[in-house]
Amino acid sequence: MSEPTFTVIAPIYNELDNLTLLYQRVKAVMESTGEPWELILVDDGSTDGSTDLMRQLATEDQRVRPVIFARNFGHQIAVTAGMDYSRGQAVTIIDADLQDPPEVILDLIEKWREGYQIVYAVRSEREGESWFKLTTASLFYKLIFKITDVKIPLNTGDFRLIDRKALDVMGTMRERSRFLRGMGAWVGFKQIGVEYKRHARHAGETHYPLKNMIKLALNAITGFSTYPLQLLTTAGAILVGLSLVLLLVYLLLAIFNNFDLTYILATWLSLIFLSGILLIGMGILGEYIGRTYDEAKGRPLYIIAEGPDEPFDPTRLGKK
Repeated sequence: MSEPTFTVIAPIYNELDNLTLLYQRVKAVMESTGEPWELILVDDGSTDGSTDLMRQLATEDQRVRPVIFARNFGHQIAVTAGMDYSRGQAVTIIDADLQDPPEVILDLIEKWREGYQIVYAVRSEREGESWFKLTTASLFYKLIFKITDVKIPLNTGDFRLIDRKALDVMGTMRERSRFLRGMGAWVGFKQIGVEYKRHARHAGETHYPLKNMIKLALNAITGFSTYPLQLLTTAGAILVGLSLVLLLVYLLLAIFNNFDLTYILATWLSLIFLSGILLIGMGILGEYIGRTYDEAKGRPLYIIAEGPDEPFDPTRLGKK
């Protein structure tokens, strides 16, 4: 089979009810381009039969290339594996739940042909999502945009097209706590957004509940910002100043009045407050130190149980 012009990557975790329709819609879209293409399905430890269906699709269509993990490694790692095994000159990342319509890929390709190297999809509308989901998502994007060192476009996810040159640079970034949309902003290159309407999930339940969003936010903040450490330093300076003021107040009270239980209680409350601040500070430092520890172990990002015929060669990353 000739080298594909386009690669579409879809991470799969228990998407049995969506997988066939995803393949059919991607196939229709990509065949309309008139260019060779491939669909990389990365199985992230599915237990619902998605793995067998991926194998069946690969048997029926050689353009489908399954990459099957030995266990669940997470969404961002699954996308990374797809990027590693991709062969196209333009690589599109899309979720399997069909909230991101495959038909939008044609709009991304159009901008790529105009010379843009990263084309990210911007959610102008979000169909079928609760008020809580919309509110927390909005706060997440605004927080990340405000405090990270790189400016990540608002209302964007991983749904995007990446040119081979930019993809190879991103491939050299092997940190374990991954935030791919931040990595895409960090590498630079010529970028543009394309607006689209995000649909409701076709079937099944979301694999990004609140706890996963919090984890993703932590990866974004600790991977692309030192703001929490700066905030900790500022808070420490403010508390030192307050403690000096309280010390002066207590000295004046000791000189001109007798202490009673009210002041003793205030002292204990101050100690408890300061202890809480110290514990929060230790937790923030622990997040950064823990990530450093994970990187130092040097373990592989993922383990492949079954994959394409040719093994992934990490030495090719960043090379023409």
